[in-house]
Amino acid sequence: MAFAHTCSVALIGVDGVVVEVQADLEPGVAAFALVGLPDKALSEARDRVRAAVVNSGESWPQRKLTVGLSPASVPKSGSGFDLAVACAVLAAAERLDPTSIADLLIIGELGLDGRVRPVRGVLPSVLAAADAGYKQVVVAEPTAAEAALVPGVSVLGVRSLRQLIAVLTQAPVPDEEPDQLFGRRDPSLAGLMVPGSGIRGHPLGKAAQLDLADVTGQYEARRALEIAAAGGHHLYLKGPPGAGKTMLAERLPTLLPPLTPTEALEVTAVHSVAGLLPPDRPLIDTPPYYAPHHSTTMPAIVGGGSGMPRPGAVSLAHRGVLFLDEAPEFPVRVLDALRQPLESGEVTIARAAGSLRLPARFQLCLAANPCPCGRHSRRGEGCECTPAMVHRYQARLSGPLLDRVDLQVQVAPVTRAELMERDGAVENTATVAARVLAARERAAIRLADTPWTTNADVPGHFLRTRWRLAPGALVDAERELERGILTARGLDRVLRVAWTVADLVGREHPTRLDVRTALVLRTGVQRGLPAGDRTTGPYQDPALDLGGEK
Repeated sequence: MAFAHTCSVALIGVDGVVVEVQADLEPGVAAFALVGLPDKALSEARDRVRAAVVNSGESWPQRKLTVGLSPASVPKSGSGFDLAVACAVLAAAERLDPTSIADLLIIGELGLDGRVRPVRGVLPSVLAAADAGYKQVVVAEPTAAEAALVPGVSVLGVRSLRQLIAVLTQAPVPDEEPDQLFGRRDPSLAGLMVPGSGIRGHPLGKAAQLDLADVTGQYEARRALEIAAAGGHHLYLKGPPGAGKTMLAERLPTLLPPLTPTEALEVTAVHSVAGLLPPDRPLIDTPPYYAPHHSTTMPAIVGGGSGMPRPGAVSLAHRGVLFLDEAPEFPVRVLDALRQPLESGEVTIARAAGSLRLPARFQLCLAANPCPCGRHSRRGEGCECTPAMVHRYQARLSGPLLDRVDLQVQVAPVTRAELMERDGAVENTATVAARVLAARERAAIRLADTPWTTNADVPGHFLRTRWRLAPGALVDAERELERGILTARGLDRVLRVAWTVADLVGREHPTRLDVRTALVLRTGVQRGLPAGDRTTGPYQDPALDLGGEK
């Protein structure tokens, strides 16, 4: 029978669809037809596969060849089907036993010399294969470690088509010599990295070098940073240039706990599809950090682009931090496009051919100057901007967007005394990260029987009904709601922050003081406090020793 089939995977976003690759040989004029909604790169597989088979020492069948990709209604793209097509053709030509490839899932691009080259998206492809019940997958050797992250799947990494043929026919496996690089980058790894897709983030190893102790002064902002890390809250830092807003934001990922195994797989899958997964790092187990420039386009932030949509910065920062420095300089449409993923934790990209969903549960950190010149203050000293310019600049951050930001902190200029003194009491990243981890563990115990893991994820209804606060704790928040200072969403976010403040100090339930602290961190205004308790930052609770500074 001149028919054989095997399987591969088509990626739609970060979701995989198992595709059956069928090959049929019939008498007639030699021709090669590829059907099943292939894109341009996949249509060119006809020439790549033919050259790879011939250069691997095999004969190409001189008959009418039809290769079908089923289901035919699913769009298929990329060169990852090459190896599966070659195996199906050789099995249809009776060079391979059709039963030897029927239960295999094969992923890999073929070079003209028969070498197997890696492709993007191996991890989500193997995850889809495991969900479909496949137990054996074949991938290019450089991506074997990435595929092996999926439990319950046996992974075979091969260097060439010749090696795979030998394995399937139980013949001696030829030893493929690696290319002589002479200090050059391995060209076979080019398929794993997409040029021009880099949105600035932390280079590997840089995050470990950033220490919170490097930040001078800014005790209230440091406290807000700790609360944001402990509860997964969004943060808005506003202040003059040079006050340390960027330094604080860059150190936020260093305070976050390591990713859980499930979260690490989610993050790695997104980076694999985007072509940003380093070949020597098959698993990303630390929270990612991305800081796009303010000239970045909407598709680069949210996701999309021509052809097959690609993950944007909101998806690349999934389970990590998305930092928008100089936030008012971003286009208003880009900023407002963040509102939906901030609520749902995912982004939906619709195109004429269909729509796809990408994960986008990130922690947003905004930084902004008070005005175009950066020197605006309540005193008005040194500012050259007119009131209309200041209002227009600050209005670029819309109310609905800021309503979704839990912590909105004023970062004061660093004084000469703070800059020149050497304060040995300033805490480093390790000390603060330990408190953050302890707070998250307290929250995890409370949320153990729920689908949420951090306070920022809990819906407001459950905060108001399932977990009661101390009597009278909401008096101040209810007053602000009645006065229109808080929206209903804002009240829920104040409750989330209050629970985080309570977790940091080990309280069973938030008190009125915790809610008041959350209110000040959100509104920046201290109302109803005794004159002796007014400070330049949040209300200071003697028990609320979050930063160690007085």
